[in-house]
Amino acid sequence: MFAAENGLKGDPRLQAISDAIRVVPHFPKQGIMFQDITTLLLDHKAFQHTIDIFVDRYRDMDISVIAGVEARGFMFGPSIALAIGAKFVPLRKPKKLPGGEVIAEAYELEYGTDCLEMHVGAIPPGERVIVIDDLVATGGTLSAAIRLLERVGAEVVECACVIGLREVKGQRRLNGKPLYILVEPREIDGCC
Repeated sequence: MFAAENGLKGDPRLQAISDAIRVVPHFPKQGIMFQDITTLLLDHKAFQHTIDIFVDRYRDMDISVIAGVEARGFMFGPSIALAIGAKFVPLRKPKKLPGGEVIAEAYELEYGTDCLEMHVGAIPPGERVIVIDDLVATGGTLSAAIRLLERVGAEVVECACVIGLREVKGQRRLNGKPLYILVEPREIDGCC
């Protein structure tokens, strides 16, 4: 579900967030309109709006963990976690977590497979978790995150993303979990 469909229609913060995202045509390959959130991070007001909207949504939902998907989920997750009094747990690509045992979940990509890992014991059973990433396209990565967290007994309350591609437009759930998205992808007039 897009934030504009959930009480934020016409909220100028959403436009500021959208305007702060740069579109890079044909990156990393021909035909891709890459939604670059690094420019959002450079705009302190738009970045603050992004964090504030998520914090307002999750503040009173008794969330104990924000799980950030590597790597861009790491840019939003810790700030949200601090603001709502939750811990932050990174969901990493293979062989990136130092020391200790990990649990892994593989998933399919358009052009192969990938995997997310988490330290065993990072999230005790029963913890209420929000999964955060910058963008959802097909939902494969977020679905893997949900499966990984549920395998350790966590309760995934919702998945949250800054940007949702058209492929997820109209979807309110992903693997049975609510999906919350701030903005649609930006376009470049007359391009591609």
